[in-house]
Amino acid sequence: MSFTSDPEVDKAYAPSRSLPEGVFQANMDLYRDRSLEVYRTLPHERDVIYDAASGQGLDIVPAPGPGLKPAFVFIHGGYWRMLSKNESVYMAPTLNARGITLVAPDYSLAPATSLEEIVRQVRAAIAWLYRHGAEHGIDPERLYVGGHSAGGHLTGAVVAGGWREPLGLPENVIKGAMPVSGLFDLEPITRSFVNEWMGLDAARAAALSPVHHLPPAPCRMVVAWGGDETRGFHDQAQLWLDAWRLRRYPATELKVPARHHFDIVLDWCDPGSAMTEALAELVFDARSPR
Repeated sequence: MSFTSDPEVDKAYAPSRSLPEGVFQANMDLYRDRSLEVYRTLPHERDVIYDAASGQGLDIVPAPGPGLKPAFVFIHGGYWRMLSKNESVYMAPTLNARGITLVAPDYSLAPATSLEEIVRQVRAAIAWLYRHGAEHGIDPERLYVGGHSAGGHLTGAVVAGGWREPLGLPENVIKGAMPVSGLFDLEPITRSFVNEWMGLDAARAAALSPVHHLPPAPCRMVVAWGGDETRGFHDQAQLWLDAWRLRRYPATELKVPARHHFDIVLDWCDPGSAMTEALAELVFDARSPR
């Protein structure tokens, strides 16, 4: 039986279709070109294997200077089926200047890989960083995670409860999170064009929705999205904030005016942007470099 999506849901969750022709690809090109410049100009480690089962690796762009540094783990988006770590280190110069090491993990892509396995992999990356980060100049007690779009969903999956103890991790292994334009309730995705390759039913969507699996204790949270996002991503951000606050967990909301789904993360390339300041405050609890 062929899958038929709901046109209204498609409109709410198809950010590339809401933009003028060429804008989506121009932003993809910027992710790639600015990341290539990082690889050309900054010290880094590439393809460090974090998960033997899948063979997936991560890239590390270390902040300069002596001592162990806090790390921001950036999980790329692409509706779980495109992009990679190789286009995801563009913000490293700005973060490094603030004393923050950037880590960009890869994960296997849908539809060849299930979303359950993708979630397992990104959680394995956190476990690896906690156990081995110090060998790469990373302070395992200062791990922060963020991601964009589908990577925002995976950020929520890392923040969610129920998986740390089986991996031998402390409940507070993640000290802070900054999902950007994320997906926290996957129920609408089951009715959208995205389900053509994700194949989620209602039960799996609920099991994989971070909003239904909040942690027993909070980490610090910044929820960011663009003022020019499509309706679905506005709704998802508000849903996550409401669920977080219902538990009386602290959360900061950052709605960035005049930014759409794809250019908001490029604000991390601007040292003085609201995105950069919010991330620095998340990591250091201050608005000045340390």
